[in-house]
Amino acid sequence: MDHAHGRREHVVTLPVYRWRLAPDGYATYRQLRALGLRPGGQDVAAQLERPRRRRGPLVAYLYRIDQALPVRPMTPGRWAALAKANTARRICPECRRDVGYVVPSSLGMCGACAAPEEQRAA
Repeated sequence: MDHAHGRREHVVTLPVYRWRLAPDGYATYRQLRALGLRPGGQDVAAQLERPRRRRGPLVAYLYRIDQALPVRPMTPGRWAALAKANTARRICPECRRDVGYVVPSSLGMCGACAAPEEQRAA
């Protein structure tokens, strides 16, 4: 109990199923997408666990298919916003050029800025 505010914490325990043994009516996010559905604001209903040696289990969250909603269609405005976001990912933060590919987050800059001495040799 949270004594400062006089209320109890609510802990939800999810049903856990073994990998590939979930009952009918549940689906992972990817399975919902393959059906043209989305969770639609519902909470995770259950989880799958696949045991692994020497590490924690792999976990997949399940949603109820009967509460899922259809995927929202892409509108012209959403396509435009997506194109703008993808274009921004091609701008190198160092040289500010559109390098024609998504700048790798591991480098944080385009290849020419990351290895300028190699570019001069070429």
